[in-house]
Parts: sequence; C-alpha cells; structure tokens
Amino acid sequence: MSVIKGYGYFLKEFNQPLVREEHTIEAPNDEQVIVEVAGCGLCHTDMTFFTGQVKTKMELPLILGHEISGKVVATGSLMRDWMGKEVLVPAVLPCGECDLCKMDRDNICQNQKMPGNDFHGGFASHIKVPGRFLCAVPNRGTYKLSELSVISDAVTTPYQSVVRADLKAGEVAIVIGVGGIGIYMVQHAKSLGAKIIALDIDDQKLGLASEQGAHATFNVKGQDEKGVKNAIRNIVKEKGWPRHAWKVFEMSGTASGQETAFSLLSFAGTVGFIGFTMDKLNVRLSNLMAFDATLFGNWGCRPGYYPEVVQKVVQGEVSLRENIKEYPLDSINEVIKLAQSHKLGQRAILVPK
Repeated sequence: MSVIKGYGYFLKEFNQPLVREEHTIEAPNDEQVIVEVAGCGLCHTDMTFFTGQVKTKMELPLILGHEISGKVVATGSLMRDWMGKEVLVPAVLPCGECDLCKMDRDNICQNQKMPGNDFHGGFASHIKVPGRFLCAVPNRGTYKLSELSVISDAVTTPYQSVVRADLKAGEVAIVIGVGGIGIYMVQHAKSLGAKIIALDIDDQKLGLASEQGAHATFNVKGQDEKGVKNAIRNIVKEKGWPRHAWKVFEMSGTASGQETAFSLLSFAGTVGFIGFTMDKLNVRLSNLMAFDATLFGNWGCRPGYYPEVVQKVVQGEVSLRENIKEYPLDSINEVIKLAQSHKLGQRAILVPK
C-alpha cells in the first residue's frame, strides 16, 4: 500500500503549545494497522506528559493521546481481518508473549507500548499501532464512534480495579475523587450492587456522582483524616451497612487522596490506588498487618476486559454522555489551557475534522 498523509499535534517542548504538522504514516508492517482516528480523550496522564512532570518514553517531538477510537484503513499482511472495522486502541498494548502476559497480568507487560508515550498517539488524523490487541466495536448502539474513545482508559481502568478488588453486591465501596475516571468507578460499583460512598472536594462532582449511582457523598475539603473517617463511620452506621471489609478506591491521584484512602483501611479491607501522583506519603504499613488488609495498585486495563466494558456501555449499564464533551482537534491548545485551569467540567474528546 502507499503511505498515508496525515497530520498530528506535536509536543516539541514541555508545557508549550502543541504544533500542528502534516506528516507521513509509513505502510504498516505485517503485524500493524493504521487507524483513522474518530476521537481521542484528554487524560490526566496526557497533562503530566505535556508539562514534563512525567517523562515520555519516546523523545520529543511526540504526538500525545492514548484514549483512541477509530476505523482501520490499512493493515499488514497478518492483520487483514481488521480492515474496515471500527475499533478501540487499548491504552496499554502488551507483547502477549512474556511471563507477565502468560500470567494474565498483561496490563503490566514490561514490553508494553503506550500510544502517546512509546510512539505517536491519537491527537492526530491517523495512528499506526500493533493490531494484535485491538478491541472491535461491532455495535455502537446510540453512540458515535468518537464518543467511545474514553473507554480506552477512563472506563476500562476502573473496571479492572473492581475486578481486582473482587467487589461484590452489598459491600461498601468508597470512591475518593469522582472526576474523569472516578465517576466510572461509581457506575461500575453500582452495576455490581455495592453500597457506594463518594468523596471529593467539589460539590458539583459529588452531585453528578449521586445522579450516577453513589448512595452517599461527603465533601472532604478542609477535613482531616479523623474527620473523614468519622463521617464515613456515621454514614455506614446510619444506613446499616457493613462496618468492615470496605473496598476503597483512590481515584484522585493526589497525596491527600492517597492519605485518606490509607486511613480508611478497615478489618479485612481493601485499598486500591488507581490515581497517579509522584508525591510521597508517610504511612504506617503495620496497619496492613493489624487489619489483615489488602493494598493494591492498578495500571491501565488488560485488553481482554475491553469487550466486556464496551458491552456495558452499549447496553446502558455504564453511561458516557453526561461526562464527556467533544472539541475539534484543532482547538487542542485551548482545551489544554482549560484543563490546566480546572475549567473542564467533562472529559474532553478531541475530534479530527
């Protein structure tokens, strides 16, 4: 096949406006495909790459973006079955062959490749990716393909976390930070029949969490750990919920959120850290022993879980539209400014024109 002429928004210097440039996408190798991008979500991780707080694996210049949906428009010889199909590109693409992959821990494959980090990402007209772990979208329901892009991280990552925590009906799920990813943790917990308490510093976000499944909310702004713990205990007592074995999901990616999560360890409890921060904490790990508790981290989502999540969205078990807003890709620098000033009320999806 001939090369494809496309364009992308390149990060050339950290914390500086992205630069639109035409570029050539070379023909895919046998195991690759080229996807015409329908939409690409803007994630907190993209912002850490943009500012240079977290260094990218590929040296600049680099096209960011890892929440990608689109249509396959070219394939290598071993990927021809993908031609013309609508797909999601997993945010974490494993090798499929290493020990971790064979242990079903392919989300932390040490040979993994991440769009917008290891190679050019989705803030572009086209992207070339390995085809092995693409997720087909056989049925979009009422959604546009661009709207489904956020499944590739914002919706799948919390899904893996509820699976990892073995969350069950009737258990208490405490979600700390109900923003772009946390709001989907609320929805996944609701679908499992859990008793959900949402914590945040923003009353508007807490209101949305209530609308989308949280049974109780608490604004933690200005509260110390003791105050938060007492509030949670009171909520649990008033509602007659289990006093122990709470499942706590830290989604905010802040040091204060992580400290709060650790302080909410209960007997036989579980705390999962899903939000990312480079900040360090001072915690007493002996609490894990005293409570016989479980602590885990979560990195992305296994590609094998993606089809299940797509079905949940298409069937209405998880809803996207209240939490997303589309913008033209050409407005990406303005959208990044809004994100930096915390003025994005919904997760931004950048759509090429």
